[in-house]
Amino acid sequence: MALSMSSISILPGVDRARWMLVIDWLAVGVAASLPWSTSATSILIVLWLVALVPTLDVESLRRELSIPAGFLPVALWLFAAIGMLWADVSWSERFGGLNGFHRLLLIPLVLLHFRRSAHGLWVVYGFFYATLALLVVSWGLALIPGLPWRGIRNQIGVPVKDYVYQGMEFALCAFVLLGYAYASCRARRWRWTAGFAVLALLFLADIFFVAAGRTTLIAVPVLLLALGWREFGWKGVAGAVALGGVLAVAVWFGSSYMRAKLTTSFHDWQAYQVSDAPNSTGLHLEFLRKSLVFIKAAPIIGHGTGSIPEQFRNAAVGQSGAAAVASVNPHNQIFAVAIQLGLIGAAVLVAMWIAHLLLFAGPGVIPWIGMAVVVQNIASSTFNSHLFDFTSGWLYVFGVGVVGGMVLRERDSALGNSAAAI
Repeated sequence: MALSMSSISILPGVDRARWMLVIDWLAVGVAASLPWSTSATSILIVLWLVALVPTLDVESLRRELSIPAGFLPVALWLFAAIGMLWADVSWSERFGGLNGFHRLLLIPLVLLHFRRSAHGLWVVYGFFYATLALLVVSWGLALIPGLPWRGIRNQIGVPVKDYVYQGMEFALCAFVLLGYAYASCRARRWRWTAGFAVLALLFLADIFFVAAGRTTLIAVPVLLLALGWREFGWKGVAGAVALGGVLAVAVWFGSSYMRAKLTTSFHDWQAYQVSDAPNSTGLHLEFLRKSLVFIKAAPIIGHGTGSIPEQFRNAAVGQSGAAAVASVNPHNQIFAVAIQLGLIGAAVLVAMWIAHLLLFAGPGVIPWIGMAVVVQNIASSTFNSHLFDFTSGWLYVFGVGVVGGMVLRERDSALGNSAAAI
């Protein structure tokens, strides 16, 4: 019989409850550092994992790996590890390709810890307040005149990283706040409703008036539809479409920034269609077009792990314009998996997303947080390989793991109460 960690000491002379708090606070640190610093996040993740390992036991691991939300990320990693065998590239490129899958192994570990910890909300709050601080700085950079520095790489209102990740984080916070606003409205807590709604609008306004990427502009309407469906079914979807249309018109006429961005994207698309111009929009479309060709050439199990750069290098030989650019990233998560692991690998990826959506299918604000993380990742993955990117990838791992652990903990408690009542 496996020993329970509640019955033995974690380390000689170390109090178990205090050690578990250390793990919780390290996770808070990971969440709070994600919007701001890649280096700090990397260090804190390593420390969190080192602190977690002594608390693991076989029975708990088996339990997390027995549910689809836990074993499908591991299954995708295992397939990618096996996929190195048939890749026709150097072993350094094969291992480089596997690097993008490594973080998936932490999902069942984060689920495990926060299934037994009562402090999952601390992590959520850590991420939210760090992102709220980023919002304040962003608005300050955009609105305060005369500043010698307005943002990194001439991106006004973007103090760290880039506008893609900032917009992604702001969209997530905005729709989580809207979920809280709706819950407060149902409870007739009007001040809280107004507070949550105003904060959500500030996050969205930054996206539409200060800094936004195509990825965020795709994620926002998808999140709006998901929230409408979750709360009101088909009526909610219809309402979300109507509200989205009104907001789109208001933003178009009210935001010169958004008009300029969308107009530029349209002109870039036209230039790509006419002359294969290597602009941002054209390159994205070219990468997607080539990716379909690569997948068609090896549809079942793909070209092997780490094969993406080689496929793009070969396709760029003798080309000009956008077609001559050799990428290392197809800028689409499904394609990034399918090129390497074929349609079988893509099916495992989609199954993982579905399993995580089902994990958060229950009512309440906490499951909505987890669903928002998954929905945003799926939507943003149309123009990015976001599971393989640092900030978005770790946000998915800890978002699904922490909130999923909270949901599983609540289910365990409900089952325990039901059993006790029998």
